[in-house]
Amino acid sequence: MNRSSLLLSFWMLSLALCTPLAAAELNHYEELRQQYLQASERGDAEAQNNLGLMYYEGQGVTRDPREAEKWFRKAAEQGNVIAQQNLGLMLVAQGNADGYRQGEIWLRKAAEKDLVKSQHALAELYKKGQGVPQDFQESARWYHKAAEQGDAEAQNNLAILHEQGQGVPRSVEEALRWFRRAAESGSVVARNNLGMHYKRGQGVLQDYKEAERWFRLAAEQGYATAQFNLGMMFRNGQGVAQESVQAHMWLNLAAAQGDESAAQERDSLARIMTPAELARAQELARNWRPKNSSEF
Repeated sequence: MNRSSLLLSFWMLSLALCTPLAAAELNHYEELRQQYLQASERGDAEAQNNLGLMYYEGQGVTRDPREAEKWFRKAAEQGNVIAQQNLGLMLVAQGNADGYRQGEIWLRKAAEKDLVKSQHALAELYKKGQGVPQDFQESARWYHKAAEQGDAEAQNNLAILHEQGQGVPRSVEEALRWFRRAAESGSVVARNNLGMHYKRGQGVLQDYKEAERWFRLAAEQGYATAQFNLGMMFRNGQGVAQESVQAHMWLNLAAAQGDESAAQERDSLARIMTPAELARAQELARNWRPKNSSEF
């Protein structure tokens, strides 16, 4: 994940991503920076957070993480909860022991104020033992808080802890409940995981059609593992009619993302396809475009 995408902006400035900023826009950003700077120097925590965000993301200024950290810290030390989260996430994203240790302190402050990204990030730190002793029970506690607020990835991760019995009692039923909530919220990983439960009959009656449905939802969003699984459903005729063209297309899409198993299955399948079938499958793969969750 791009590090800047981890930051929860208090106020997101609009950027023209496809073309360089026009002079008028640069002047606008400079006016904003001056306004934030003046307010920041008077001790305005909200302005300090916004100024930090401008420097972190390079919004109208040269990107400067050190300057961003300075202003986030000033705001965070005044109790601005958004800045506490931004500072914590920024420190953790450094990927070193000191960053994890300091980041955990600020994330906890924001997490205790119910900021969902901080709760999720704190759960990750405890799960991996980064900056804190590894503690699956504490990880599950923070995932649960984020999950209850609707964080789909936290819901999926909490489901995995229930499935594996890490930090919580092992319960396939509870795992399925959280996988389903995450899948219905749009998590591609959860959609694939739920599909696997239906394919294998784990905690539910085996149902290839339901498995295919969940694999397809995730595959159409571009998730390589689900594309592989959907391709194999078409190859084996599970939940769908056996279809070499569709199987090759989905396996090819997964292989293009680096899935080696998909590449092997695709190449094996290609050897028994007609030239016309192979050409059609390759055309479908070239023309395929992912959907976002709002299109379902």
